[in-house]
Amino acid sequence: MNFIKKQLLFFSITLFYCISLLAQIVTGAEQTERYFPLLQHKKVAVCFNPTSIIGTTHLVDTLKSAKIDVVKIFAPEHGFRGEAEAGATIQSSVDAKTGISIVSLYGRNKKPTAEQLKDVEIIVFDMQDVGCRFFTYISTLHYLMEAAAAQQIPILILDRPNPNGYFVDGPVLEEKYKSFVGMHPVPVVHGMTIGEYAQMINGEKWLENDLVCELHIVECKNYTHQDRYSLPVKPSPNLGTDEAIYLYPSLCLFEGTDISLGRGTNKPFQIFGHPALTMGDYYFTPEPIKGVSENPPQKGKKCRGVDLTNEAKIHLQSNNSFNITYLIAAYNHFPKEMKFFTSPDFFDKLAGNSTLRWQIINGRTEEEIRASWQPALEKFKKTRSKYLIYPE
Repeated sequence: MNFIKKQLLFFSITLFYCISLLAQIVTGAEQTERYFPLLQHKKVAVCFNPTSIIGTTHLVDTLKSAKIDVVKIFAPEHGFRGEAEAGATIQSSVDAKTGISIVSLYGRNKKPTAEQLKDVEIIVFDMQDVGCRFFTYISTLHYLMEAAAAQQIPILILDRPNPNGYFVDGPVLEEKYKSFVGMHPVPVVHGMTIGEYAQMINGEKWLENDLVCELHIVECKNYTHQDRYSLPVKPSPNLGTDEAIYLYPSLCLFEGTDISLGRGTNKPFQIFGHPALTMGDYYFTPEPIKGVSENPPQKGKKCRGVDLTNEAKIHLQSNNSFNITYLIAAYNHFPKEMKFFTSPDFFDKLAGNSTLRWQIINGRTEEEIRASWQPALEKFKKTRSKYLIYPE
């Protein structure tokens, strides 16, 4: 009898495991039956970009087809249709396909004004995040929540999985280094979806004047934080592969140095190098790519460095981290007479402190550096647990 029970238990566990593998993740946007009723007969503003899709159809087109009154589009970094490269100012305009007015939230106007919200009754936020503090969509979310709360306008968040949502790592941002590439005291990799992160913004009272935004979240179905999620649309022009997205948390800090991380090649955020680097057996020459990297670092110069694509394919999807060994190695193989940290202030904003740069310059080991941020990281993990929607 015990043998039969064990066999039945084994069968049940195996069946459950197989069913869970077959369960398809359903994004918030795909569950139109849950949010269309909230939008009918209302003046709707949306904060969308090219990742705001159902299948191959842009969500704004789906809303228009359903006769929902979309009166305004708010555009984040890279623009509404994804036509701008990183850091490029987004201009307010009109969407050629729908005729809807587009208001830029990347440039001088990062926060909607009361005037821009006066004819809006509800805001829909749907963008694919990649789980890093310096990916600016969560900064846009903050300002949108702040403006909406001030005008008592609810925000409807259509949640999407976080492709880097299975780990939490890196130094926690210090208040002194707050900027648009890091607005909150969270680590480099926060391990939360947009919906979860929005709840934390509210719960930790990070909006000005202790404002609280009314949120309605359509959560994903069949998603847990241990799932791996391959993005159907690249979240920004230079994050075109799963490998780049896995490497992005660790390689982005090179943006504050003289090292190229592959902008202007077919492997951005999968490689790094420099004409004077004395490590690696991979060579590449960055060249302008219209709409993606029109003036890449080290343009036209042959760079020597490392291709991390295979490492990302084999290891990072199952065991990722905020990896500082790339930075340490590059610094140690860079000519001492040349300036490695060409934008130290920007590097510190990305890192969330000036300590990391000092540690690298002064030869601290990876173990020493990682140990220095553990107390704040553990404290954040406890805070994060209060706002999770999905199982760990």
